[in-house]
Amino acid sequence: MSESLAPNKSRITVRALLLGDRIETVGLERNDVLSTVPLAFRAGERGVVALFRYGVAVFVGMSPLDEDEVLRRLLGRVVHPVPRREEETVYIEISPDKDDQLTPTGVIIVKALTTEHTLLIADALATSVILAHDERSVSAVFDVIEPLARELAAHGRTPGGRRSLLKHIGNALLVQHRISGLVAVAEKPDVLWERPDLERFYARLEDEYELKERADVLTRKLTVISDTAKALADIIDTERSLRLEVIIVGLIALEIIMGAYQLWR
Repeated sequence: MSESLAPNKSRITVRALLLGDRIETVGLERNDVLSTVPLAFRAGERGVVALFRYGVAVFVGMSPLDEDEVLRRLLGRVVHPVPRREEETVYIEISPDKDDQLTPTGVIIVKALTTEHTLLIADALATSVILAHDERSVSAVFDVIEPLARELAAHGRTPGGRRSLLKHIGNALLVQHRISGLVAVAEKPDVLWERPDLERFYARLEDEYELKERADVLTRKLTVISDTAKALADIIDTERSLRLEVIIVGLIALEIIMGAYQLWR
């Protein structure tokens, strides 16, 4: 499994692209797959494609034409395609006389680009891309929540009616459902169980893209979103209960008035 994937190229481009919520890989299995989780296989002249279940495709050492060919093959297999494709690019430099490392400019240096190196780099880049998408989604929800909180603090009421509040709650819950548990950042890639000697290399990738730190920030923001959704739901329940009480009091008062009128007649 440690075969060198690009012995004749000193610098290789790796591009991660978020396609949608999920990629259905059933039926794409081949006899020459490099990995099943994620599904990775050769494409183009010397390229590799890695497909992740949470909707990210990573292209290693492939030309734009080869990438477009793979994307055409994936049409119909992407669940809920995203309107805006998040992407991230990194360069791998093969230097047999240097140790595996990351330069200050973000270039990844390896002695030889083995299958295991390729899968680890693809995993880190795919996680970074999905985190970037989720960070954007959470920020959009916070942009909606902030005016609600400001209005509630200043005037003791939320802007808009009950339908508007329900929409805000729905958006918050959708984002929470979309992100929670989607990317298991804390879990090690499967390849590390076979190559524990590459754990330091993957740790450098984690540090470079700040994967754990970004996931922790997202988790805290999701907690705020969840608490806000519950608070808005409580406000709706309180307003509904108050309206019911007013209606009941009004009906009782109307019944008393009608009874008094009948007695007077």
